[in-house]
Amino acid sequence: MGPWLDSVTGWLTLNPQWLAAAVFLVAFVECLAIAGLIVPGTVLLFAVAVLAGSGALSLSETLLLGFLAGVLGDVVSYFLGRHFHQNIRRLPGLRHHPEWIAGAESYFQRYGIASLLVGRFIGPLRPMLPMVAGMFDMPFPRFFAVSLLAGAGWSVAYLLPGWATGAAIRLPLPEGFWPEAGIVAGAIAVMVGLSATSSLRRHRNATVFITGLSLLILAGLFIGYPHLNALDQGVMTLVQEHRKPMLDEVAVVLTLIGEFRNMLLFSVLLVALLLITRQWRQAIFACSTLLCTALANTATKNFFARVRPEVLSDPLTSYSMPSGHASGAFALFLTLAVLAGRGQPPRMRLTWLLVACLPALAIALSRVYLGAHWPTDVLAGAMLASCVCAASLWLIQRKASLNAMPPKIWWLILPSLVALFGFFVLRHLPHTMLRYAY
Repeated sequence: MGPWLDSVTGWLTLNPQWLAAAVFLVAFVECLAIAGLIVPGTVLLFAVAVLAGSGALSLSETLLLGFLAGVLGDVVSYFLGRHFHQNIRRLPGLRHHPEWIAGAESYFQRYGIASLLVGRFIGPLRPMLPMVAGMFDMPFPRFFAVSLLAGAGWSVAYLLPGWATGAAIRLPLPEGFWPEAGIVAGAIAVMVGLSATSSLRRHRNATVFITGLSLLILAGLFIGYPHLNALDQGVMTLVQEHRKPMLDEVAVVLTLIGEFRNMLLFSVLLVALLLITRQWRQAIFACSTLLCTALANTATKNFFARVRPEVLSDPLTSYSMPSGHASGAFALFLTLAVLAGRGQPPRMRLTWLLVACLPALAIALSRVYLGAHWPTDVLAGAMLASCVCAASLWLIQRKASLNAMPPKIWWLILPSLVALFGFFVLRHLPHTMLRYAY
């Protein structure tokens, strides 16, 4: 595949006017039934995203192209299943590989709508689930709404890393940036890989292992952040160069939602609903995770007293490490992911964690975008929340595992949290640019 990929990227480098079409086509094929299993779309997506980030396309253009193409792939796959129904098994490819559709069919029957949201991030299932939804005559409006939500997260998760890599390669970054970035990225990759492996193999002390790894990286950041200046300065330079008025408004809304009082309301609402529905142990887990994360963040922030970046015209007076927005957002969404994954297979639990990290990461990165936090501040906040969440889960499960909550409880919790989120968006959107003037 190497020479073929090199020839494609080489041609696109010489013909950048076709890059937008290439991003759209690759994202479409990656989400198209059957074709998405045959074409190595993930590798191609990263390659074209790197070229886009080298200056050919803006971040918003790249993400929008990936989002629209992904949704179109879902819709085409859905109507294929809706048209052929059970005869879909006779199509070329599926006729000789019945296991491709069998796995997606079993997954859809077991998890329903959630399979479309979570399965979007599981490679073998992603292109097949929309077709299976059509086979089972899922109402199109419901399918389309879930596809829009899943497609937005998918385009960010699959295109942003490549685009950021291309933009970083193009810029004259500080000396030492790449070695420092490699060390940090390597540490995160090792933690994620080892944590996933221990969970998939159902190790008895997997949560203790994850707690220790998170704490180790957190300690490394607390001790070593003075030696990561090139990484912090380089990422900040990269982000500030690509700021756009439209993205400014989005970032400000996200950062306002992530403020302490708003995260407190989310947390109180979640714990209250768990108590009302008599989910006592789940409420204790959620309360301990959210409260301990907030207390630990305040204590460490004042202890290290790290000064914020001087990007804002009116620099904030509080200290920056770890980021309170990052720790609060990750604590909330990791708690929801852990509760959603109870009683499910390890791969499903890991996918819930991945999905939960997307909104938390959006809130955390808004702080870097606005120049209110260094990248290592955000990373420290995420590691703090991960450590506390894993430790709380280990403590609550020392004698017995947490039980899965009935669907009717989730139909109470999720709409309530989404409604509160929507309220904050509508409340803050008209005032964002007035409050954050540069």
